[in-house]
Amino acid sequence: MFLLRAHRHHSAFALGYGDLSGAAPGIAAWGLMTGVAMVKSGMSTLEALAMALMVFAGSSQLAAIPLLVAGAPIWVIVATAFCVNLRFVVFSAHMRAYVMHLPRWQRLVTGYLTADLTYVMFVKRFPEPANNTSGQAAQMAYLAGSSGLNWLSWMGASLLGIALANLIPGAWGLGFAGVLALVGVLCSLASSGLRVVACGVAGAVAVAAYALPLKLNILVSIAAAVLMCLALERRSAQAAVEL
Repeated sequence: MFLLRAHRHHSAFALGYGDLSGAAPGIAAWGLMTGVAMVKSGMSTLEALAMALMVFAGSSQLAAIPLLVAGAPIWVIVATAFCVNLRFVVFSAHMRAYVMHLPRWQRLVTGYLTADLTYVMFVKRFPEPANNTSGQAAQMAYLAGSSGLNWLSWMGASLLGIALANLIPGAWGLGFAGVLALVGVLCSLASSGLRVVACGVAGAVAVAAYALPLKLNILVSIAAAVLMCLALERRSAQAAVEL
């Protein structure tokens, strides 16, 4: 994607890069903290590097690390990472119409590079897929610019955190930058009543179930939010039919 010269020289590339630049420091701080956390959890440098480069998913990495340290069963670790990353199934389903004109390898690279903020900024800038070649080129160049900066900010800082893990104190509170970045994503995506309900239910259940072991409150909160929204959607559909 951002490796293609045609994308880098398109005017939309700079636009995507600029839109993401405001969030890049927060992403970098979060990546730095994740790199430090991986090493201090007991991972070897090689294991931390492999996880950083192959997983590229801060939320699931941070959810999995304490479970690995605690010696949790593999099914709990996999289920937690799966649930935390379920949002990308929705992202990819929505992005399908935008990228189906690309060769398979470019679709795979796009899927790997697309993250929360890049997805949110992209769909806000381009609410509908382009129906001509020039429009498609502009959309992919924009996505390449924002995704490229997002990847470089995260990966560069994460690798730096791995290298300097023993020199960076936890008291710096770098994780708060990641929390702020996620709050920004949350506010951007909570654009309907049903989504607000989902956020509220998930947050309330996560707090109420905080005492559960192995971070199972995350799984419980996600399940509660999904079930609530499904129930509300079914009720709305039935009401519409009755009318």
